[in-house]
Amino acid sequence: MTSNQQQTIASLGAGLLTGQICVVDCSSILGPSTTLQHFGAQSGGQQPAVEIHKISEYDEDGPFFAWNWLKVGEHAGTHFDAPHTAESGRQHPDGSTETVDPQKLIAPACVIDVSQKCAEQPGCLLDVSDVEAWEASNGPIPSGCWFLMRSGLDARSVASGDDRHPGPTADCIRYLIEKDIVGFGSDCLSTDASDADQMEPPYPAHHLLHAANRFGLASLENLERLPVTGAIFIAAPLKLCNGTGSPIRAMALVPA
Repeated sequence: MTSNQQQTIASLGAGLLTGQICVVDCSSILGPSTTLQHFGAQSGGQQPAVEIHKISEYDEDGPFFAWNWLKVGEHAGTHFDAPHTAESGRQHPDGSTETVDPQKLIAPACVIDVSQKCAEQPGCLLDVSDVEAWEASNGPIPSGCWFLMRSGLDARSVASGDDRHPGPTADCIRYLIEKDIVGFGSDCLSTDASDADQMEPPYPAHHLLHAANRFGLASLENLERLPVTGAIFIAAPLKLCNGTGSPIRAMALVPA
């Protein structure tokens, strides 16, 4: 390691200790009330509701310890989509959560805010023109970054009866892949729009991202606390055997 590299690591550590760098939690709470994404017949079935069962809590079952066992789907809550989750990505030898390259999981983040557009049209689509407008204001999308879409719908109650949410068009995902993003993320239940089954190809974010060995992130929170550029995003899935995805504790490092 060179002296410059050592200084970079030291500066990062010092920034975290002094509060000059803040850690933003971009994850939702995972529990029985967690809203789950479903693809219906397209997924071969539905995810089970999250269950938390007590093993012991300083009682007759275990007087010294408290712990639980869980029943949870790989794509529950804030989660990571590995290429193996889509038929188009199953050929990648490093496409499961146990084989994904961890070097790719921590990367700079670019955030596009479409919350105003979504407030007027919840099921709107993110298109190439939206991304080009973002680049015109913020510069080119850097290679190897996370590209995150903030819809502002993460706090919306599903009890409203309106489950429409935005997502990218196929051309938009192709454009982002050409920019060499590591993955695409959203604060919605899915990386795809609510009517993505009617698009060509169906579920273009899943189909095209994972065919290109890229990743997806869904149900993110607090994206409004991230700068448009300049944050470092951390999205590390559990190392599940042959895993198609995983709940995650997504975090961002941002300047105070």
